[in-house]
Amino acid sequence: MMGRRPELTGLFVGLGLLAAWQALVVLAELPPFILPGPGRVAQALWDNAGLIFGHGLITLAEVLAGLALGAVFGALTALGLALSPPARRVIRPVLVITQALPVFALAPILTLWLGYGLWSKVLMAVLIIYFPVASAFFDGLMQTPKGWLDQAKVMGAPPWRMLLQIRLPAALPALASGLRLAAVYAPIGAIIGEWVGASQGLGYLMLLANGRAKIDLMFAALAVLVVMTLALHRLVGWGCDALVRRVS
Repeated sequence: MMGRRPELTGLFVGLGLLAAWQALVVLAELPPFILPGPGRVAQALWDNAGLIFGHGLITLAEVLAGLALGAVFGALTALGLALSPPARRVIRPVLVITQALPVFALAPILTLWLGYGLWSKVLMAVLIIYFPVASAFFDGLMQTPKGWLDQAKVMGAPPWRMLLQIRLPAALPALASGLRLAAVYAPIGAIIGEWVGASQGLGYLMLLANGRAKIDLMFAALAVLVVMTLALHRLVGWGCDALVRRVS
């Protein structure tokens, strides 16, 4: 019963937001081209299910590819920084400086270099989630309890064994936190890339619907994106929790 309370709370919050949305539309007498009600959006979702599903699969493929690549590159970077003090002195400041550059500003450049296909959106997602994963995992690796490492040194454990058997397991919760953030950020990167230049995907569909004043269709695509992001966040969370429990 205790495990179901967050789901029930989320359900009640969602229903409350839908009720507030409908009340705003009715009380403010908003026209559908400004803000359609939940009923109109649900009808648009039903009428255009095939269209939205097809574009949703494209966006999902971009998000999953970006999430996988960003997580791998971020984790490898964190490992390299943790194992090499010279790399920390050289690379870590560069990574921090790169965060001062708005990643969204790179979307037109990536589209110019890689075209309107899948990979410009994938790389956009990678750039957004790379730093959170690398930073969270690196912090976890560097915060291993000193007593554990001292005991391993006394027992003559080599550095690679301390990494695999002590530092990595201790840093997994931090990595899990980074991956949960990445699951939320990855769809943002894919959608931004689709807004800049694409012929497929939910972001492209939202722009197309907006340009044709089909605001209900735009909200339907947005609703599918929200559900996709929440589901991905939950799946990544389950996977991370299972991995942490297994290792610990």
